[in-house]
Amino acid sequence: MRSIRTVLTLVAVFALVLASVSSAAAKPRPRFAATPSDEHWELQWGPRQVNAPQAWSTSTGAGETIAIVDTGIDLAHPDLARKIVGGKTFIDCGASGCGNGDWESGGAAAGAGHPHGTHVAGSAAAITDNGTGVAGVAPSAKLLAVKVLGEEGGSFEDIAHGIRWSADNGADVINMSLGALPGVQALVITGQITDVQDAIAYANSKDVVVVAAAGNDFASICGTPAFDEGALCVTATDRLENKASYSNFGVKPDLNVVAGPGGAAFLSCEEDIISTVPAGAGGFCTDDVGTPGYDFYAGTSMATPHVAGVAALLTAQGRSHTEVVDVLMATGRTPGVQTRGTYTPTYGYGIVDAQAAVTAG
Repeated sequence: MRSIRTVLTLVAVFALVLASVSSAAAKPRPRFAATPSDEHWELQWGPRQVNAPQAWSTSTGAGETIAIVDTGIDLAHPDLARKIVGGKTFIDCGASGCGNGDWESGGAAAGAGHPHGTHVAGSAAAITDNGTGVAGVAPSAKLLAVKVLGEEGGSFEDIAHGIRWSADNGADVINMSLGALPGVQALVITGQITDVQDAIAYANSKDVVVVAAAGNDFASICGTPAFDEGALCVTATDRLENKASYSNFGVKPDLNVVAGPGGAAFLSCEEDIISTVPAGAGGFCTDDVGTPGYDFYAGTSMATPHVAGVAALLTAQGRSHTEVVDVLMATGRTPGVQTRGTYTPTYGYGIVDAQAAVTAG
């Protein structure tokens, strides 16, 4: 089962096309403007939905590292390059890896490079307030580029290697915008597939927060690995804070679920999430951006790095991985009823609220 590469897929719906608590003293931090100077900030409704700018006066994620366990990152992207502090490729090459995490790294099994991981990385921690591109939710956090997926998906074994490598190489938060097909949860529950579950437990044992996408199967529950114990499952919202039509519901045994901005997918490009992509990898919405190296995608893949970014704001305050999850759920807000920390299958414990989270006691 481990060798079936199509089991694990990207959890993204590309723009208009279905494709894929206590806190310690804060570390020293730079200051960022509540309205950063990045060229496409006005198109970035996602960070504003999670109240990220209001949190930056308290925490910017300084000293923290987010591992993007995905399709790799464009290591030369001008809005990401100086944020990347390491990387590794794991596609049919064992636990030691065989590349540097670049989006085009890997052998024949990797296929052509895929821009998905680069887009995810930008939402989490793009260079911020530099007058170009986009802003990251955790503007001072660093990135690890961990390539575990190729053009046709990946294996549980490779993903587990990527998780363990991330935990051993400085990750404070692991972002997994990937997931298995509906029904694979049963294989984890019955112990037939344990690679990723065991790796998540290992990461948690090293005090690493693990955040994973719920999936884009419309009426399903959190997919594996978001379903697994120790992972925080993320469902997706649109610009109006409604549940995104494609998003799975936030249901898993431990109910560790929150929501984040993922885009609408079937409306205009600007209803989706703008972020970084390799300059030559533009898609349907590239012309709407007008700047090479940026595009709009939608999916629970896009919601997850918003949550991972907020998690990095909290780990920068010295909070443990369990405290981070508890705070994110306790301060999450449920639209409509305007409650906090209330569970619903649609939003889990609510849309993450960075401002409320970093000031929570």
